[in-house]
Amino acid sequence: MKHFQLLILLVLCYSNLWGQQTHRVCEDCELQSIKSAIAIAKEHDSIIIQKGNYKEFDILVDKPLKIIGEDFPLIDGEEKGEIFTVISDSVTLKNLLIKNVGTSYTKDHAAIRIKESRYFRIENIQLENLFFGIYLEKSKHGKVINNRILGDAVNEYNSGNGIQLWYSSDIEVAHNNISNARDGIYLEFSDRVQIHDNTSKNNLRYGLHFMFSDHDDYTNNLFENNGAGVAVMFSEYITMKKNTFRKNWGTASYGILLKEINDAEISDNVFEENTIGINIEGSNRIDYFNNDFKNNGWAIKVRGACFENIFKYNNFLYNSFDISYNSKINDNLFENNYWSNYTGYDLDQNSIGDVPHRPVKLFSYIVNQTPETIILLRSLFMDLIDFSEKVSPVFTPDKLIDAQPLMKPVQ
Repeated sequence: MKHFQLLILLVLCYSNLWGQQTHRVCEDCELQSIKSAIAIAKEHDSIIIQKGNYKEFDILVDKPLKIIGEDFPLIDGEEKGEIFTVISDSVTLKNLLIKNVGTSYTKDHAAIRIKESRYFRIENIQLENLFFGIYLEKSKHGKVINNRILGDAVNEYNSGNGIQLWYSSDIEVAHNNISNARDGIYLEFSDRVQIHDNTSKNNLRYGLHFMFSDHDDYTNNLFENNGAGVAVMFSEYITMKKNTFRKNWGTASYGILLKEINDAEISDNVFEENTIGINIEGSNRIDYFNNDFKNNGWAIKVRGACFENIFKYNNFLYNSFDISYNSKINDNLFENNYWSNYTGYDLDQNSIGDVPHRPVKLFSYIVNQTPETIILLRSLFMDLIDFSEKVSPVFTPDKLIDAQPLMKPVQ
């Protein structure tokens, strides 16, 4: 009996596959709109959209389908509202050019919204003139891959994010290029997300912004010239490796802002030409290994309530200030880092400095208290007070030293 039931199940599965059809949409076809093709399609059918201009919005995908464009047909929403809304599992959208999402001050209209869906795939989509780009809402086990998202954000209040995840999990976001949105990539309450090989640049606020999202990995991404940089807040068990944070300049800009982050790893990243490389507040038990801090205003700014962090094998290269503290208490370990402004020696030739290095300058403490004093940065007077503070610390943390500074940069 069991064998017979299994045979019937296999026959039903294969008959379902054999019954799949392909529907073509074009100006001269029987089906001239995407909505009409979805209406007649059966589950797991394919819809091929030929090159052309399709003025449609509020397209509801309510069954498992593959919707694929030929040579990037234009789906023009004419700024009337949301364009694609997916409410079914197992939907693929691929090779489409989508423009002109409607702006709203009460609804987050998106070019593509995935709502309470699983096993979806958004691939090779080009988005222009956005409000929100790709919006994942309470969805799981999906992929957002190789999309180009070009916004036209001018003000935060009337612009949306390039890729947004809200209460979504087990998602891969990879090889996307996002620019000129409010936030390039935004996550909230989204766990086990893999974000890798993306470029997020020239965004109005953050290249990456996430909150209350745990067990996420960010690898090999470029975050460049964003308004405030990258913000990582109220999350734990985060891994950020092999990313580049570059040219995030401004009075309130940084490579990364870490706020209330615990039990994380930040390694093999490059922080280059940012106002602040990493701005840390209330973050604990983070391993900072093998990072390069190059030509930043401040490489690392610690604003308090940061404990049991480890900084090892990092290169601090030609920053105006390597480390800044606003407290005399230090419970973090700095060891075996390379400091370009280290003036010690290595008599025993073991590649480790014989004299401990104090990376916090008194002048950085003064600038924190009175920012206008930054104009004295290169003055001889500042060099003298920094030297005196190094010899006999009064204002800077007396236990903040690298006891074994490296003589050569970490390769």
